[in-house]
Amino acid sequence: MSEASGMVATTSLARPSASALHASLDFATSPDVAFRLICEVEKWPLWLSFLVSARRTDAQPLRLGSEVALRGAIPGESEELYEVDQFLDGHIVSLVGAYSVRRRIDFRIERKSERSKLIVRVDYPAYGGALGSLLDRLTNRRRLSVALEQSLEHFRGLVEFKGLDDPLLADF
Repeated sequence: MSEASGMVATTSLARPSASALHASLDFATSPDVAFRLICEVEKWPLWLSFLVSARRTDAQPLRLGSEVALRGAIPGESEELYEVDQFLDGHIVSLVGAYSVRRRIDFRIERKSERSKLIVRVDYPAYGGALGSLLDRLTNRRRLSVALEQSLEHFRGLVEFKGLDDPLLADF
């Protein structure tokens, strides 16, 4: 809608598919500290246990249009390219697969009084029809769901740790 009509257009994350994995976690720190860690793509494998490596394809800070190369346990190619298709500083980083719009990873941070909340959604296609989808639900998706839950606990430990800028963590 236009501003001329007195209404302001808003954007929101796309409605998640029924097969997407969701996890959320409250933590006792400001959303700014958490968002800063989310924007440090190279540190994602430190707290996202299902990733082996993560890197930006350019040297620029993470922003709308940035490309990220991920290698991990998400079914697919050995290294997948993603593009940041939604970015709201301090709140949202959303990545979509460069070669499949059905591949998606969303991070959203909400402020809740003195606490904050991180919501993560991981969505990827399961190929092979009904049988392939069933097999994926029984194997890959179940392992990935457990890894995502554990990863958020690692995230909480890092953002609640008072020495986040510790030189030891800079090496990761």
